Amino acid sequence: MKNKAMKLARVEMELSQEALAKRVGVTRQTISMIEAGKFNPSLRLCLDICHALGKTLDDLFWEEDSQ
Repeated sequence: MKNKAMKLARVEMELSQEALAKRVGVTRQTISMIEAGKFNPSLRLCLDICHALGKTLDDLFWEEDSQ
């Protein structure tokens, strides 16, 4: 599942994938894969991303049941 919330938060802060990646200590490709739903980040990386974007885990990584 694509992470639209993370991408939106990043764009709202006017950060490129590269800039966010540098803030959290990963590669741009990792950020791209998380946003595309092709990589499941560790809890530590999720927390680092949330901190960098000023969001909570619920804001960026919580998936609502689609039932």
